[in-house]
Amino acid sequence: MSLPGPGKDPGRIALGLRANWRQFALLVLINAFVGGMVGIERTVVPLIGSEEFGIASTTLVVSFIVSFGVVKAFANLVSGQLADRWGRKHVLVLGWLSGIPVPFMIIAAPTWEWIIAANALLGVSQGFAWSMTVIMKVDLVGPKSRGLAVGLNEFAGYLALGLTALATGYIASIYGLRPAPIYFGVAYVIAGTVLSILLVRDTRGHVALELSQASVAPSPLSFREVFVLTTFKDRNLFAASQAGLVNNLNDGMSWGIFPLFYSAFGLGLDRIGLLKAIYPVTQGLLQIATGPLSDRWGRKGLIVAGMWVQAGGLFLTAMTRDFWWWLAGSLLLGIGTAMVYPSLIAAVSDASHPTWRARSLSVYRFWRDLGYAIGALAAGLIADMFGLASAIASIAAVTFLSGVIVAVAMREGGLEHLAAGAGANNKIQS
Repeated sequence: MSLPGPGKDPGRIALGLRANWRQFALLVLINAFVGGMVGIERTVVPLIGSEEFGIASTTLVVSFIVSFGVVKAFANLVSGQLADRWGRKHVLVLGWLSGIPVPFMIIAAPTWEWIIAANALLGVSQGFAWSMTVIMKVDLVGPKSRGLAVGLNEFAGYLALGLTALATGYIASIYGLRPAPIYFGVAYVIAGTVLSILLVRDTRGHVALELSQASVAPSPLSFREVFVLTTFKDRNLFAASQAGLVNNLNDGMSWGIFPLFYSAFGLGLDRIGLLKAIYPVTQGLLQIATGPLSDRWGRKGLIVAGMWVQAGGLFLTAMTRDFWWWLAGSLLLGIGTAMVYPSLIAAVSDASHPTWRARSLSVYRFWRDLGYAIGALAAGLIADMFGLASAIASIAAVTFLSGVIVAVAMREGGLEHLAAGAGANNKIQS
């Protein structure tokens, strides 16, 4: 590990949102572009598979999400290690450079394999870029405002994702599925790359300052120890990791299955785009409130309730055949995810020592984003065998069960992340 970076002067660095608002705001904007890159796909890409390439198998249609989810999960896994060694900014820039070919490949794709390959690159880009915007914001604000930092980060990403999904659906209804809707991706990748290279500053100096102010001893752990701890050995980190996986499991399902489900009942592209936008826009807007609320109320209650609200939205979607019920289901899905998403990342940050927090977050994000692949693949197989509604209902049941696991396993730790990190280290060394 190499904290802080060379040339950092801890005396000129301060923690907190007020002291770092310019860099924080810049990272919020950059993560909006990161989220928009996924938004270009949410409405149109599944329909490109079914309508332009004539793919009848739901499992094959959602294969682009599987490639995205698997690659993003492994990119997340190494992102924390790379961030500690190379610096946060270098990994952020690498993420954007990996995403440059994506919109051009989707526009030009002569076969479905090109779409799958583009989404593998998008997985690398998202795994590095989104991870770094989260980690850098957490670095900047210090231990007292992690929920706020994560909430604002996810607000920007998912609001941009939802608005882009809405815009691409509307444009596709007028100009077709390609190339016009994908031009958003060209603008996003250029803007994100330029801003990251020219204006972003690394935040390893802020981690060093936090360490110097901490009341616990340094906690050097190997990557293997952090992986084991985050995956199953610490009950809070385990609860968060499985909930993150299931959260993105239902997101991966909705990404691939919902457009096909709505289209099967004759819904037009503009209304499909609206339904696909409501969920992430609701999630994005509400995370401005739910992130800070998790700082005040604690993480566990919001996570448990949010998983159950998501399950309710999915069941409602599966059981109904009317646009307005589907709209209500999307709203519930957005509300539940807003309760869960920032609370989970903040809970992982709480239970992780600053010296291995980036790696713990990367392990959590590995399991969380592996959910995209598992959800898309499982839903595709279930849909091919039993129908699209059965796929949605099955994922709803898994989501409800995940909330039960959090209710049983997680202990409310408040903001005592340093003490939790020290206790976790003692568990491993004993």
